Amino acid sequence: MSVIDATDRRILHLLDQDARMPTAMIATKLGLARGTVQARLEKLRDSGALRLHSSRVAPAALGRPVAASVQVELDQHLIGDAIAALAGIPEVLECFAPAGSTDLLLRVVARDPDDLYRVSEEIRLCPGITRTSTSLFLREVIPYRVTGLLDAGN
Repeated sequence: MSVIDATDRRILHLLDQDARMPTAMIATKLGLARGTVQARLEKLRDSGALRLHSSRVAPAALGRPVAASVQVELDQHLIGDAIAALAGIPEVLECFAPAGSTDLLLRVVARDPDDLYRVSEEIRLCPGITRTSTSLFLREVIPYRVTGLLDAGN
């Protein structure tokens, strides 16, 4: 991932407020050339510094208002098979490998509690998975954001 300098931070700050802001408007607001903004956005995208546009889509808008985390314990010899199978489950939005006793931590969505049970069972039946524990999210109290990090500088 590339180093984000002060100009990149200014651009990203505007995009964090309005991800659909056109390149020309960003350039105007920041007093930069449109080509400069476009080149920097391409550099940030190519380096992996920008999330995919699909991460802006609220799962509830796709009929999946129920969200949960699933802690997964697995047979370490089959971690690759487990991850490949989990990647094939559309309701698995993210998968992390945390430190500690949990082998994988998933963020999942579902239509309703019964559908969450189905998703949890689909996860549990993936190769190599030996145990799962699901925790339902009741409410999002701090949405995903990076504005504070952009303001903090380094």
